[in-house]
Amino acid sequence: MNRWQRVWRHLSSTGWQARRQFPARQLARLERHIAESEQAHCGQLRFVVESALDWRAAWRGMSARQRALQWFGELRVWDTEENTGVLVYLLLAERRIEIIADRGINRRVPAQDWADICAAMQQAFAARDHVAGLELGLKRIHALLTQHAPRRGEPFVNELPDQVIVR
Repeated sequence: MNRWQRVWRHLSSTGWQARRQFPARQLARLERHIAESEQAHCGQLRFVVESALDWRAAWRGMSARQRALQWFGELRVWDTEENTGVLVYLLLAERRIEIIADRGINRRVPAQDWADICAAMQQAFAARDHVAGLELGLKRIHALLTQHAPRRGEPFVNELPDQVIVR
């Protein structure tokens, strides 16, 4: 895809379309599942669904991974007591999924496990079941984190908001 096609794809993908694919009622259910999941492990989860990049970023060739890293910083996912933040980022215009894990989690979970979760989510999105794709990702992340970073009796502190961001 050339630059012009990429920019056009991002310009034609709107926040309205993203909000239609992720209704508020279903997002609220996902947010409750995020909160419940965090009770069982040390991870702190954030989900971001972005319809498109700004046209200038698309023109400059910013990748979904680079944008996910920006969100990781802006949302301060890195700023948890045990460095256990995990960001799930979905870029709708390019149908790309990125998972960024902070160093406290990243050193415990193999990179292939994150790639496998992204692939499973991609299959659900290809079937046009977007909310189910996020829920599947959450279930798989929950299983990984309870295995590699279980909560060990320490009191639960929710360090990051559970809100799913849709733009």
